Amino acid sequence: MRELVVVSGKGGTGKTTFVASFAALADNKIMADCDVDAADLHLLLHPEVLREEAFSGRKVAKIVPERCTGCGLCAEACRFQAVEETSEGFRVDHVACEGCGLCKFVCPEGAIELEETEAGRWFVSDTPYGPMVHAKLGVAQENSGKLVTMVRQQARLLAEEKGFDLIITDGPPGIGCPMISAISGADMALVVTEPTLSGAYDMERALDVAGHFGVRAMVVINKADINPQNAESIQRTCSGKGIEVVGEVPFDPEVVEALVGGDIARKGPASKEIERIWERVRETLGS
Repeated sequence: MRELVVVSGKGGTGKTTFVASFAALADNKIMADCDVDAADLHLLLHPEVLREEAFSGRKVAKIVPERCTGCGLCAEACRFQAVEETSEGFRVDHVACEGCGLCKFVCPEGAIELEETEAGRWFVSDTPYGPMVHAKLGVAQENSGKLVTMVRQQARLLAEEKGFDLIITDGPPGIGCPMISAISGADMALVVTEPTLSGAYDMERALDVAGHFGVRAMVVINKADINPQNAESIQRTCSGKGIEVVGEVPFDPEVVEALVGGDIARKGPASKEIERIWERVRETLGS
């Protein structure tokens, strides 16, 4: 079994479009959307949810009123100002609480407990292009890296159970904890960039992360013809690092129309190049 993770050093480069396109082109595969903070692969693949589970990202403090004597030590100790005094006694603001447990430690009456909270949901779905594992993180919730790991684990378990050869993962943007959780242990990372100065800079950061974790990387330049000079500069940068630029996708208005219409099977200059890119990626994954 192989796992391809499509990433970018920044958002908006088009990685989800590539994942959806690969989903339509690849055989015997399963998709995983690990961009849990802003999941949008479902907008293109139209999944039918078969299984839904709660995700507990962290614990938060809870004051048991029957035990609380109102000494206020918890409020004094909380550096996040998550414990506040009300007319009905002390209470914990679950949005501000970081779950560190210091309030529980200092409470002389044992009136504070740490309880699990639902931070999001994860799903196993069926799509016209095959199974998909995806998730949604709740508002103001953290531990998205943990949820990314959960999505990858479930995708691998499902792939093993159903006999799929390939996992195509839509990775989170940036180079933080969610991206690291998505890329570590993968067989290949396809870094999607664009011919801008910020795109080139963020691409290099993503390549550095992939190199740090020993993940083979390839690069694709999206909308390459909007700035050929910058696209050429990216080519030189990747050549100097020994990284293959697997393709340059031209700007194509039909891509926007296809995304708006939810039709990822349209044919145009961009789609033809994406087909060629997929063939190259598939060959490399098999080698």
